[in-house]
Amino acid sequence: MGVAFDALADPTRRNILCMLTDGAECSAGEIATQAPAVTRTTVSAHLRILRTAGLVNERRAGRNRYYSLDADGPAGTVMTTLDRIFGSASPAPEPSGPGPAARERGDRP
Repeated sequence: MGVAFDALADPTRRNILCMLTDGAECSAGEIATQAPAVTRTTVSAHLRILRTAGLVNERRAGRNRYYSLDADGPAGTVMTTLDRIFGSASPAPEPSGPGPAARERGDRP
């Protein structure tokens, strides 16, 4: 799972993975049009890393390659892990007043 988290360390790869979470297959060109700041060549390089990490599937159809999220592989494990960490976490409570350090300094609200 460490390889998957390493692959997700890059914000562009995280964005690409988010584009694939709806279950649809996309080509590198389609992904590049949704991420205009990234060239198709760069998208292809990122997809190769995501595929090597087991996060996306690649389906070849003639000269085209289509990518989809591999929810049964490490991507599913990553999503489950993150959901356990963040999905059930309650938001931090709002502070009710100055903390102990502020009270010691004599700060007032």
